[in-house]
Amino acid sequence: MKWMLVFLAALAASPVAATDATLAPEEIVIPAEGRTLDEFLWIKRPLVVFADNPADPRYVEQMQLIEERLDALADRDVVVIIDTDPRARSGIRTELRPRGFMFFLMAKDGAPVLRKPTPWDVRELSRSIDKLPLRQQEVRDRRDTLRR
Repeated sequence: MKWMLVFLAALAASPVAATDATLAPEEIVIPAEGRTLDEFLWIKRPLVVFADNPADPRYVEQMQLIEERLDALADRDVVVIIDTDPRARSGIRTELRPRGFMFFLMAKDGAPVLRKPTPWDVRELSRSIDKLPLRQQEVRDRRDTLRR
């Protein structure tokens, strides 16, 4: 599976500096270990995907849906943070307290946008992101820049 290769590449990659607003394509999907949500504040929109085991069918389905549309997520400044080991008790897991499979979408300001116990298509995620005031401002700014 291609998403597994992306995940393995992310594990091997060095951590992103908190001030680095750009991630390499293989760093769109990163492990939760050693991360905090604060390092993405005002830089990225964290999409945190939790499961109690990487073999959870809902987790596998969610990661396949994400892998199919990584470009749409990258365009919306999304970083996918994965955590499939509850025993590791990552800081992000401790903060968000998921139960089994669950994903959380956070805004750039750290506010929760979505919390769902079932997989969602990237199209649905994109629509939720596109309704956010900051995202609408980003689109307007990009449009104004292109007109100049």
